[in-house]
Amino acid sequence: MTGEPPADALFAARKAGVLDLPLPGQGHTAARFAALAGLTRADTVLGRLAEGHTDALAILAELDGPAPDEAVWGVWAAVPDSVVAVREDGDWWLAGDRPWCSGAGVCTRALVTAATDEGVRLFAVDVGEPAATPLDGTWPAVGMAGSDSRTVRFTRARGVPVGGVGEYVNRPGFWAGGAGVAACWYGAAVGVADRLFAAAPTDPHALAHLGAVDTALGSASALLDQVAELIDASFDAVALRRPVRRLRAAVEAAATATLDHVGRALGARPLCQDAEHARRTADLTVYLRQSHAERDLADLGADVLAVGADW
Repeated sequence: MTGEPPADALFAARKAGVLDLPLPGQGHTAARFAALAGLTRADTVLGRLAEGHTDALAILAELDGPAPDEAVWGVWAAVPDSVVAVREDGDWWLAGDRPWCSGAGVCTRALVTAATDEGVRLFAVDVGEPAATPLDGTWPAVGMAGSDSRTVRFTRARGVPVGGVGEYVNRPGFWAGGAGVAACWYGAAVGVADRLFAAAPTDPHALAHLGAVDTALGSASALLDQVAELIDASFDAVALRRPVRRLRAAVEAAATATLDHVGRALGARPLCQDAEHARRTADLTVYLRQSHAERDLADLGADVLAVGADW
């Protein structure tokens, strides 16, 4: 853990340039993923907030959005039609309640999807009150509590369009961003596995769990590197869709296996008496549910049927 509250650690990382990562698809995507994994290995919540900020910077660059300035950014795009944007005299104004806004009380600007008469599009929004108000009581979480993912109420918040209708989800960077989330899941799982490694187990049962964790995380790491190379070689939405879906499924499975093996190897003691490990375990358990589980696997299966298996 960083030892700092996540908000303070995020601002410090922003100021130090730690969050100035290479953009995806420009030859250094593996370094981008390694940085995200490293941040999340140190602190799951810090990594989650950093992923949102760095994804926002990548989106702004890809869609020719406004300059990112010195803000701390979030990407608040869950339930796209829960916020509506209306154009008046050339300006766009957003209203509605957006759930799952990670860094609700930390971010100073955010990229927000909103429904318009032409369809869903993306806007850059200054998220200070009263135009954007985090709602108390909407994030009573235990795992990922520090991510402050409250619902934000937009009340005539001015939005600057970023890209056109539908471009947020149809661009190649949407899939590169999804792979970045997988890099964070991987880093958080390594953070959990570190506790098992540090325990230096000597009995054969614990060593078997350590071997299983090494197998799972090693496989996930290799696939991350493979997809990073693909993103740099073919920055194309169609080409990236299936590999990124596969990557996310594989990393989710590896992280789930890690949680299980570490828990079985170490028992209840660290979950009950080691606050850092207990928090990491709870945070990763919630973070992985950013996956849509069998729905994502079904989408991957549909891709396989459509274009054929490559294994």
